[in-house]
Amino acid sequence: MNTVTLINEITSLPVEERALVVESVLQSLNQPECKLDTVWAEVAKSRLAQLESGNVESVDGKQVFDKIWQRFK
Repeated sequence: MNTVTLINEITSLPVEERALVVESVLQSLNQPECKLDTVWAEVAKSRLAQLESGNVESVDGKQVFDKIWQRFK
């Protein structure tokens, strides 16, 4: 099957099935890096544990971005 035939087949599908095809193709282009995902999951767990233990305090997101924008003024 060539590309044009495949595209014609896909575009004739109901919208829900086309969405599934699109999602599958996009996932194939953006393969997750398992090792990187694992590292980020560990960082997130560590940060959550620090928050829950009270070792660090959370900062409001607006405060963080306000501080960043002040550097550019």
